[in-house]
Amino acid sequence: MYPILFTIPGIGWPISSFGAMMAVGFLVGYWISIPRMKEEGLDPEDAANLLMVIMLGGVFGAKLYYATSFYLIYGDPFWQSMFSRGGLVFYGGFIGGGLAGYLGCKYWNVPPIQLANAAAISLAVGQAIGRVGCFLVGDDYGVASDLPWAVAFPNGLPPVHYPVHPTMLYETLWLTLGALYLWKRRKQSISLMGEFLIINGFGRTIIEHWRLNERVALGLSEAQFIGMGLVVFGIVLILRARGVQSSEQVA
Repeated sequence: MYPILFTIPGIGWPISSFGAMMAVGFLVGYWISIPRMKEEGLDPEDAANLLMVIMLGGVFGAKLYYATSFYLIYGDPFWQSMFSRGGLVFYGGFIGGGLAGYLGCKYWNVPPIQLANAAAISLAVGQAIGRVGCFLVGDDYGVASDLPWAVAFPNGLPPVHYPVHPTMLYETLWLTLGALYLWKRRKQSISLMGEFLIINGFGRTIIEHWRLNERVALGLSEAQFIGMGLVVFGIVLILRARGVQSSEQVA
């Protein structure tokens, strides 16, 4: 694997493959979001400001979730986890980015539902690219496997010297297919964000079967419970949008 791509000459600052892929994910997500926001009738100038706010809130939320959970569960030093090379939890990023986006919508007077629908495809694509970064640094891998595509991560986080499921790439594949589906549905769907949440939650709940995460109850991990919660929330968004659509048609 390639945890460090290169070191900046003169200052010796390492550029990690995960950081590079995260940056690519944000840039591609931004590139997709701008025309999507225009399709949703949003002001592109406000859209650019909101995307920056969402990005910062997402990174902070992802890191805070990781540091807090590892401090509470394993007793890891909080600040060391906050500034470690690994450790960005998507669900923390989703919560942080969502909260930042909502506050940004209030500040710039942007309809939050339209923003969410405009950002759905970007979220899927950005997460898919980010998981490639996880693969390159050897983070978030799965249990031992003898399948032909199983991979060992001797320099991983933590290192593993036997073949394991590359579950990061499973998520990349699932989310890429999900993004293509959402792109085709973007003009027909009544709640693109609702559909994204269902795709994301369902995929993570299944893929988590091969992950190493601790099972907390009923043989399921914390991520699986969150994934199922996302599916329910996605269904609620779709039903809500359908109710609003029906009311408008009656009116």
